[in-house]
Order: sequence, then C-alpha cells, then structure tokens
Amino acid sequence: MTDIVSHRLDLDPDNWDELRAEGHRMLDDMIDHLAKVRERPVWQPIPDSVRARFHTPIPHEAEALHEVYAEFTRSIAPYATGNIHPGFMGWVHGGGNAAGMLAELLAAGLNANLGGRDHMPIVVERQILAWMRQLFDFPQGASGLFVTGTSMANFMALLVARTHALGEGVRRRGIAASEKTLCAYTSKAAHGCIAKAMDMAGFGTDALRQIGVDRLHRIDIEALQERINADRQAGLAPFLVVGTAGSVDIGAIDDLTALAELCEREHLTFHVDGAYGALAMMSPELAPRLAGIQRADSIALDFHKWAQVPYDAGFVLVRDGERHLRTFDAPAAYLRRDTRGLAGGSPWPCDFGPDLSRGFRALKTWFTLKTYGTDRLGAVMAHTCAVARHLERRVRSESALELVAPAQLNIVCFRHRGDDALNADIVATLQETGVAAPSATVIDGRVVIRAAIFNHRTNESDADSLINAVIVAGNSSAAGNHGGGKTL
Repeated sequence: MTDIVSHRLDLDPDNWDELRAEGHRMLDDMIDHLAKVRERPVWQPIPDSVRARFHTPIPHEAEALHEVYAEFTRSIAPYATGNIHPGFMGWVHGGGNAAGMLAELLAAGLNANLGGRDHMPIVVERQILAWMRQLFDFPQGASGLFVTGTSMANFMALLVARTHALGEGVRRRGIAASEKTLCAYTSKAAHGCIAKAMDMAGFGTDALRQIGVDRLHRIDIEALQERINADRQAGLAPFLVVGTAGSVDIGAIDDLTALAELCEREHLTFHVDGAYGALAMMSPELAPRLAGIQRADSIALDFHKWAQVPYDAGFVLVRDGERHLRTFDAPAAYLRRDTRGLAGGSPWPCDFGPDLSRGFRALKTWFTLKTYGTDRLGAVMAHTCAVARHLERRVRSESALELVAPAQLNIVCFRHRGDDALNADIVATLQETGVAAPSATVIDGRVVIRAAIFNHRTNESDADSLINAVIVAGNSSAAGNHGGGKTL
C-alpha cells in the first residue's frame, strides 16, 4: 500500500498557474465543442475498445490532470447522448446553452450545499421560486423546490396530496393505518413516472386509474367523472387528478380548465405534470393552450427541457406552501435553526423535500433566465413548434410516409408505410449513422418514428435532413437489408 505520508494532505494544486492554464484549455475546448456541433455526428456507437477502458480497478495512485482530461477528450466527449446536436430529435431533451454551461463552473467553484442555512445560493433559488409564482399566477405563499427532474417533482407533489388527504399522521403510521383507500387519476397518455410515484408512495399502481383519451390524446373528462363516481360508490376515496401539459408521445395538453373545475367540484387535489409544456407560459403564442394551469394545486416542470437549462434542473411548485412544508419538515438537533448567524433563514429547502444535500441547480437556471430572458426563451419554444409544423408538412408531402398524429406542439409522430420492423430499423439506422436521432414509440399498437423538436439549434433544414434520411433508409431496408447499419 502506498505510504500516504508521502502525499500532500490537501487537494489543492502544487501550481495554481498550471491549473489555470489547464482550465482555460478545457473551457476553450468545450466552447469549440458547442460552436462546432454541426461538424460531428449526432451520436455514434461506443467501440468495445473504449468501453474496455472503463473496466479498470479503482485508482490508488494520482494521475496528472492533463492525462485525465486527455482520456475525457478521447473516450467520453465523442460518445455522449448527442442532445446538444440539432439533429437530436429522439427524446424530450433540451439542448443546453452556453451561459448555463459557464454557470455550472461557477456553481462547482462555490460548492454550495443548498439543503439549508442562510447564504446567497438559497436566496437565488428563492428568486426562481418568486419568478415561477409570477409566471403561473400562484399566490405569495406558494412554495417551490429544485429537484433532479419532473419524475421526482411528480412524486413529491403526490406525497403532498397524500398528506393533505390523510393528515400528517400518515407520515408516522403509513397509509396502511388509514381507514380510507385512496385512488388517483390520470390519462393513458400520461408519463410512466406517475404510476411509479404511486408505487413508491405505497399505494401501488393499481390505485392509479388511467383514463382513456380523445382523438387529440387528451384525457376524456366524461370518462374521468364516471370513474370517480364509480369509485366513490365502491367505497374508495378519490384524492388526486394528474393532468398532462405536453404528453411525452405527441405533446398533447389536457383540458386543464375542465380538470380544474372537476377537481374543485369533487374536492380533489389537481396536479399538473408539465415536464416540458408548462414553461410554454413564457410564449405569448403558446400560453393560451395552457389555460387552467394557474388553477392547479401543484405543477411539476423541467427547466432542462424547453427552457434549455443544462441538466439537471427540475422544479416542483406547490400552491399551498404550508401544506408542502407539513409533508416534509422533520426537525433534528443537528439541523438546529437560529434567528441569527449561518443557521438562520428557516424554513430551509430540506424542509420542503427529501434531500439535505442539494447542489446549486438554481444558478444555471438564474443565468439562463437572466441572460436570455423569457421573451427570447418563449420565442425559441414557438420556433420549435414552427419547425415541427414544417416537418409535418414534409411528411404529408411524401407518399412513402404517413402522419400518425398531428403536431400539437413540437412533437411529430409519423412512419414509413412499411411494417413495424421496417420503422424500428429506420430509427436504429439513422442513429447509428449519426445523420439524425429520432426515436421509436408505439401509438395505437403501431411502431412509429417520433421527432421531438426541443433543441434551440434545430431548424427547418434539419427537419428536411431527417425526412430525406428516413426515405433513403426506408428504401434500403425495404429492399431486404433490415438491420444492416447502412451508411446514408
């Protein structure tokens, strides 16, 4: 074993100027990485030889920073997801932004823990909360918290609804001790994280009623009302309805006003999964489609999607901050609060969620909102919808293709007129060649090609490139070359 006495007992560099020079080189390289993104494939498969480099024993000896960075340059950067590339259209991923990237550097330098105490990083997070109250017309007493993403935000909102329905005693006794059998409602088009949240909260996925949708993939309000009535007659206790603002498959938005009215009438908590669609409130063109979201009891959203903040930056907004606090606060002696000094500033963020250790996600969001402004961000969102409409027109104009679902926002689902295997093969081929990266999903029992236009860099020429590549790959595969990984 190495004699640890031979090493320095801190982690600062021997030469700060050398570190500065290496840092400048990294920064310059990463700016070039963004500026020259169109010169690279969207994505490329990871060679076995590269994967093998990451099956090594834990390092005991130090390695020079420039050597570690060289390994990053060779083996990591070229094989990332590719969602910063304008040809990435496969999943609901934002493209990030340069100002947010720089903010991550600053946040890492501060190394702040936003679990609690009285310091400016928490003030910045509270500033974002105030802005979200303004954006969604929520009251001054509304609370909010940065989390990893909307999956966690939805889970937390569900717990708030659970505590409101069963009382704070549920936190001690659990739901098994309740005389009520709770059930919740969402649409069949809702994200799978809603069912997972029901599982994690101890209700079980069977307690989630997944209601059918109309031709626009919005929850069927009449069917929802009927199921609520039936559950009440069966002795169950409905407590929550989850509306969707931007469904993951086609970008559908439920009738949020109708859901708000139903929930008020039935005395149910109304939560909105607005993972990407909620922030369309920044766009005067798109905001009217979200009418009713202001009446929600809680909203889950991701800044790292349509708002282009670098990953990760999810957020939960709760209308009744006291209800939110009662769901998560857990006083402990080692977290003693005070009215002065560093232990001031109560209540702390850890009183509103499960995490005590929390990074400074708010800084890259603050930088993004300050640097670009909501007007420009909203215009970017509207532009992605315009690109989607262009893509939809291209699909309609090609005899080899068929439109599966109309572009309600910025997602277009279409397919080659061949079979399911052909469409799946086209998607894989495009990804492997690096020309474009759509994804495959299933709508009405058929495999379809999904193009999700979220990257602020994507324009109409990128949509044209996708269509052209789909046709070429489809013709090649239809000729009997399924799964060949062809070059386009």
